[in-house]
Amino acid sequence: MDNAGIEEMFQGLGPVTIKRMFGGKGIYHLGRIIAVEVRDEMLLKADETSAPEFAAAGATQWAYDGKKGKPVKMPYWSIPEEAYDDPDLMAKWVRLAYEAALRAEG
Repeated sequence: MDNAGIEEMFQGLGPVTIKRMFGGKGIYHLGRIIAVEVRDEMLLKADETSAPEFAAAGATQWAYDGKKGKPVKMPYWSIPEEAYDDPDLMAKWVRLAYEAALRAEG
């Protein structure tokens, strides 16, 4: 995804900063990481408070195979499909990601 597309995706939250990282991109709002792009997939930050809402909407948690073959779950979730066609719904999900980032610092 190009940076203009990412900025459009997050417009309901406000301006974002995009930084290259781990072969993908990190998306930041007001200095806090709120999303990562990995293998052309955008993943939003979630935590124990917001993850159940992501799961209920059919989103999946990002995981990779650890050193012993066990999956390592990361605090990032896919974006529910219907949000891609609805800017108001996308704004809801990116706000949840920012709220999770705020809680992570607290």
